[in-house]
Amino acid sequence: MPGRWDAYEELQRYALSGPQREQLLSEALECSVTWVGDDGWPMGVIHWFVWERGRFFVTSGSRRTRVAALRARPQSCVIVSGAGTELGPSLSVSAPTRAVVHDEEETLRWFATALSAKAHRGQPALAARFEKMLTETERVVIELEPLRFVSYDGTKLGTAVEKGLSGDS
Repeated sequence: MPGRWDAYEELQRYALSGPQREQLLSEALECSVTWVGDDGWPMGVIHWFVWERGRFFVTSGSRRTRVAALRARPQSCVIVSGAGTELGPSLSVSAPTRAVVHDEEETLRWFATALSAKAHRGQPALAARFEKMLTETERVVIELEPLRFVSYDGTKLGTAVEKGLSGDS
């Protein structure tokens, strides 16, 4: 049957809507952040993040190699999955980003409060302890500005495949 798997060839047709993307980025707690090290090789780690003012914010110990790498080469990428959100694991967003490393007290305090509240919703004692750790350790906040988005909604693809398999148009 010609064309029966065509839905898999042009995945940009199954992008998230703007409101879906905003909901995913607001609800998700984890993202992958990637950068390029001194040796030219890409590297990445999972971070808890806050989505605020159209940017991703994460934290790291100030002496981590990723901090030096992102200061030297701010070209980076953030990837977010819908796993663990009400939206479900079939959604994802990727964005090439430009990183800015912040070490000013005001940004550190804002971020510690925001991430603690997000990570430990409904658990004020845990949130307070986590916030205390964030503010009392030597940390930086990394702001990651998206340059564009690539997103994917697997439920839209699933619907298109089912239509193709059943012959519906």
